[in-house]
Amino acid sequence: MTGRPQRGPATSAVEVRRSARRSRTVSAYREGDRTIVLIPARMSEAEERRWVSVMLDKLAAQESKRLLGDSDLTERAERLSEQYFEGRARPASVRWVTNQNTRWGSCTPAEGSIRLSHRLQGMPEYVVDYVLVHELAHLLVPGHGPRFWELLEAYPRTERARGYLEGVVAAERLPHLPAAPGE
Repeated sequence: MTGRPQRGPATSAVEVRRSARRSRTVSAYREGDRTIVLIPARMSEAEERRWVSVMLDKLAAQESKRLLGDSDLTERAERLSEQYFEGRARPASVRWVTNQNTRWGSCTPAEGSIRLSHRLQGMPEYVVDYVLVHELAHLLVPGHGPRFWELLEAYPRTERARGYLEGVVAAERLPHLPAAPGE
């Protein structure tokens, strides 16, 4: 078994361990601030990269399904502000709300308040983090001008998260067909 440290999308360490005993399965788990990904020894570099990405996404989805409270959101916002904005975006409050059905989040810069739609609960961690980073950026730049979008370039999964959210919106617009008999 060999370990190869990598950097994951959230900048936490990822260690890949290859095993000759492992023939087909891939698994991953968190160990402190590191992610351990176990793969078969015969796997190519390209397969390794693909599986690391898949497993990081799976872990993030599992973790985000654990419902976060408002205090958890506040802690995440503080961590993200440090990571992407050198701690300059300081919200006075961060909380879940149930009255936002057309927006993913909102920010009132004058009050320093950030609200996230309850519809984000259960979505992958990188998606929730993107919405938090988006709203944190509004504490620094109120509108959606070029300076605002430059700030968001710091978050490496912006395009992926936006694509995920666009997919959710598109799926909500699909016609809901009645179930076939016996389903």
